[in-house]
Amino acid sequence: MAADVPGFGTSNEFGLAIRELREALPGDDSVSTDADELERHGFSLYDYHPGVLHSVVVYPLTTDDVVKIVNISRKYRMPIVPYSGGTSLEGHNRGHPSGGICVDMSGMDRIIEIHEADSDLVCQPGCLWVDINETLRQKGIKLFFPLDPAPGATIGGMLSTGCSGTNAVRYGTAKGEWFLNATVVLPSGEVIKTRSRARKSSAGFDLTKLFIGAEGTLGIVTEVTIRLAPVLPTTVAVVHFPDVKKATEAVIEVLNQGVGIQCVELLDDLFMAATNKYGMSMRKWPEKDSLFFKFQGHSAKSLDETAAVVKSVVERHGGFGFTLAKDDQEATSLWADRKNALFSGLALLEGDDGKGWSTDVCVPPSNLPQLVYETKQDLSEIGLISTIVGHVGDGNFHALLLFKTDEELEIARHAVHRMVKRAIALDGTCTGEHGVGIGKKEYLYEELGYGTVELMKTIKRSIDPLGLFNPGKLYPDAPGVATKADPRST
Repeated sequence: MAADVPGFGTSNEFGLAIRELREALPGDDSVSTDADELERHGFSLYDYHPGVLHSVVVYPLTTDDVVKIVNISRKYRMPIVPYSGGTSLEGHNRGHPSGGICVDMSGMDRIIEIHEADSDLVCQPGCLWVDINETLRQKGIKLFFPLDPAPGATIGGMLSTGCSGTNAVRYGTAKGEWFLNATVVLPSGEVIKTRSRARKSSAGFDLTKLFIGAEGTLGIVTEVTIRLAPVLPTTVAVVHFPDVKKATEAVIEVLNQGVGIQCVELLDDLFMAATNKYGMSMRKWPEKDSLFFKFQGHSAKSLDETAAVVKSVVERHGGFGFTLAKDDQEATSLWADRKNALFSGLALLEGDDGKGWSTDVCVPPSNLPQLVYETKQDLSEIGLISTIVGHVGDGNFHALLLFKTDEELEIARHAVHRMVKRAIALDGTCTGEHGVGIGKKEYLYEELGYGTVELMKTIKRSIDPLGLFNPGKLYPDAPGVATKADPRST
C-alpha cells in the first residue's frame, strides 16, 4: 500500500515495520491490516475531505505500547496517525499517501484516579467524556467535566483539537485550565509529563497547552489530568426573535448582567421549522430565530431570579414567547430539541440519501449577526438547504449544508470556503472548536499571519524532525495569501 515517498520509508520497509509491530504487540487483536478496519479508521461518516487508507491499525493498551509503536515508526520512517473517537470533522484521521500506522487509542479508556477533594481526575485518552460524567454520577460525586462536544468524543481527541461545546459560554474551552497535565510520547520515543497536578504553576512554559490543539502532530497523549466542576441545579428557557441581530444583541446584554448562564444557543428559523416537521419534540415551535438558554444556580430561587432578568432583557430586544421549563423533566425535553439539531436538519432532505457537511467558524459576538445574515443569503442564492446552530454567547456557529449529489457536494465545499473567508474578514477564526485537520489548514496564514504559522512549523520541526506525526494536517503547505508579515508581499 505504501508508495515510495522521499522522506518516508519504502513499501518494503513498511512491510518490515508491520511485521515488527506484530512481534512487539502480541495478541490477535493488537495489529490489523483488515480492509474493513482500514476503511473505518481512514474515512469518516462525518466529513467529506479527500484521503487515503492507512497501512495498518494498531491498538495499544499502555504507554509502553505506544513507545514501542513510535520507535518502530521512527526506525522505518513510517507516518503515524493517532485515532480515538473518530468524530472529528476536518479529516484529522486521514491516512498519508505514503501509507502509515493508525494508532487507535480506544483501548486506553480507564479512569485511573479520582481526586474528589481536589476536583480533578486522571484518565487515559480513550475515555469518553460522557462516560466520565456518568461514572462520577453513579459514584455520587457532585462533580462533572464541563467540556461537551459530540457524545462520542474522547478526552484525547478533545485535547488534541482544542474542543469546546455548548457549555463554553460558562466554562470556556479546552484551551482554558481544564487539562492540568498530560503524559505524552514524543516522536523521539521519550515519555514526558507536562507538569504536576497542582492547580496552578508559574514554573516555566505551560507545556500542556503546547499539545492542546496540536492535533497529534507533536506527540501522542497517553494520560491526562482533567479538572472537574461542581454540579449545580439548572433549568432551560426558550425565546424567539424577529431576526438574528436582535437575538445577538439580547445575548450580549444578558451576559453583561452577570447572571448564571451555563449555555445560550442560537437556532435559526429553518432549524425550528425542521424541528416542527421532523423532530421528536411534542410542542409546535414558532419558526423564528430562537435562543435556547440553560440557566445555572445554587437554588431554585437563584434560577428564578436569573430567568426574570433574562426575560426582561430579551423582551426589550424584541424577544417573544419566553418559555421557562416548569420542572427538570420539561427542561430535559426542551434541551433535547437543541441536541437533536443534526438529525432534525438532515431530515430536511427527502429520501434516505441526504448528507450533511457540518462546519464551524467563530467571530466576536457583535459580528455574528452580519456573518449569519451573509451566510444565509449566500446559501439561499446557490440553492443549498442549510440550518444554522450557534453558541451565540461566544460568537461560534455551526452550519449544516445539505446535499445529495457530487455536484452539490462541490457547491457546499465552495460555500464553506466563502463562509470561512467572511469569518476571518470579521476578525474571526476558521474554526471555533472543530480544529484544523486538512479541511481548514489553507486558511492559517491568512488568519494567524506568516510569522505565527512559521513559528508553529519551527516548533513542529524541532520536536518531530522526521515529520512522522500526523503529516499533512494542521500546518499549511504555503501561504494562501500574502500578509503584511509575509516576505512575498514586499
